[in-house]
Amino acid sequence: MNQEYDSHLEEAKGKIEDSVDLESLKKLEAELLGKNSVTTQAKRSLGGLEPEERRELGFILNETRTKLEDMLSAKRKNLSSELMQEQLESERLDLTEFDRGHRLGHRHVVTQTWERLEDLFIGMGYTVSEGPEIEDEWHNFGALNFPPGHPARDMYDTLYVDYGEPMSTLLRTHTSPVQIRVMEEEEPPIYSIMPGRVFRSDTADATHMPVFHQIEALVIDKGITFGDLAGTIEAFTNAYFGKDFESRLRPSYFPFTEPSAEFDIRHPGGKWLELGGCGMVHPEVLRAGGLDPEEWQGFAFGFGLDRLALMRHEIDDLRELFRNDYRFLAQF
Repeated sequence: MNQEYDSHLEEAKGKIEDSVDLESLKKLEAELLGKNSVTTQAKRSLGGLEPEERRELGFILNETRTKLEDMLSAKRKNLSSELMQEQLESERLDLTEFDRGHRLGHRHVVTQTWERLEDLFIGMGYTVSEGPEIEDEWHNFGALNFPPGHPARDMYDTLYVDYGEPMSTLLRTHTSPVQIRVMEEEEPPIYSIMPGRVFRSDTADATHMPVFHQIEALVIDKGITFGDLAGTIEAFTNAYFGKDFESRLRPSYFPFTEPSAEFDIRHPGGKWLELGGCGMVHPEVLRAGGLDPEEWQGFAFGFGLDRLALMRHEIDDLRELFRNDYRFLAQF
């Protein structure tokens, strides 16, 4: 009896190996395992056998069927793999417009600047924090001490999202909302930077884009002073631009800091360049973040990543960073 089913297995093995596609294999599977197959027909005859013969034949039939299923499964897997390879090959695109050896991809100049700054601040003991690009009005304006009616809240400056109450949801206009979220979620002391993409209703020109990148730093601790802010900015300037550069602070105004300042850097040639804004975190902003301004003090500063890339590489038009012209980007 074993010889009969061994012979059946050998015959089936040959048919399975000869199958050239999934459709023919499917038909063969119905032939070998379906209701008219050898094993199925034999199972129907088990009832007329003696108990011992029934057990013996039942074991042989189950073993035969299992081996058939394993062979079919292995062949199906091979055919599916071959079909996938054929499909991938037929859909393959040759993207090598030029010689591969002379056109290797690399990180965008803004990404290089972003990663360099992260490495620099991590080396100074800061963490990196992120937040949503689609923000609510409270985190983007209210918690940062922007009063109702402030020009920044106007739809001519801000891109609002059609969600919830009118003018309640927007594309964040700066990375400062992340400062509020960090204060809400973490216990001081806080030493963190917040890089990210921001959006404003600006017309693209040599110095403005409707989508650009910022990075901000936030420090919250006990006994923090304006001198700590000035020293940190000077340390950053030397670390990023070099020892030949220096920084200075000029009085300014921002709703979320008090006192506030603009900070400039001086090129070794003597030219001063405005880089960003800074100041001591306003007490109302600390309260909005759930902190007691009598116990905690802090400072914040921020600037545009894109503008920093322009300064570092002496690029004169911000739009060049977004045109994706390989001839331009390959220089950096």
